[in-house]
Amino acid sequence: MAAPAFANYCTQIFGVADAELRKLRHDFMELITRAVQPALWLLVFGQVMAQVRGIAGGEVRYLDFLTPGILSQSVLFVAIFYGINTIWERDAGILNRYLVSPAPRSALVLGKALSSVVRGLSQAIVVYLLALVLGIPLSGALQDLFGVICFVGLGAGVFSTFSVLVACVVKTRERFLGIGQVLTMPIFFASNAIYPIHLMPPWLQVVSRLNPLTYEVDALRSLMLRGGFSRIGLGHDSIVLLATFTVLVALAARLYPKMGE
Repeated sequence: MAAPAFANYCTQIFGVADAELRKLRHDFMELITRAVQPALWLLVFGQVMAQVRGIAGGEVRYLDFLTPGILSQSVLFVAIFYGINTIWERDAGILNRYLVSPAPRSALVLGKALSSVVRGLSQAIVVYLLALVLGIPLSGALQDLFGVICFVGLGAGVFSTFSVLVACVVKTRERFLGIGQVLTMPIFFASNAIYPIHLMPPWLQVVSRLNPLTYEVDALRSLMLRGGFSRIGLGHDSIVLLATFTVLVALAARLYPKMGE
């Protein structure tokens, strides 16, 4: 792709993202209400389960082990319902304006993914503040913070694009909400967010290895915590998330125009 064409492509992506983020500026209360869930998980669930020995394994406190998982969960819950905006845009007639624009369909999908990244990073700020209050030993190294931003962004992009893909298939808000509720809990619990993979039954370990959330959590445990650890490897985590995101963007871009039908 030539430099001017690539610059124009990026402009189209940022244009879509800016339109999405303007909605957030007019409904800032959404960010505040989204902060309630990670607070409950860390302040209630985490404090109770921290009394159970042997869940995290090794010398890691359970609350430390849990914090990256709750950040990943928060990003998942924000992103997985992102597709309902696409359905709302179709019903309001906004989608047709996007579809008649010269922007490639992949730019439209990436623009929506980029706006979900901003929402995901807002959740990261909330979780970091809670972690500081709870005395979680967070890494302050710039390279680790940059890595957290990258993996939070990748996770938000994966699950928001998956959400748009689901919206392109079901096309109604009622069906989407039902499917979203069905998907979020299995994705969360079939990951390493709140317990290690080795404690799972063998069949669930297989499912967890196929779950993108597992790789996001693994990367965040390595980057967020002081002296953090990765059971899988940051390189492996990156490859899985990038490959999943690429495939989902390609599929969503192919199905996106059918939303207007």
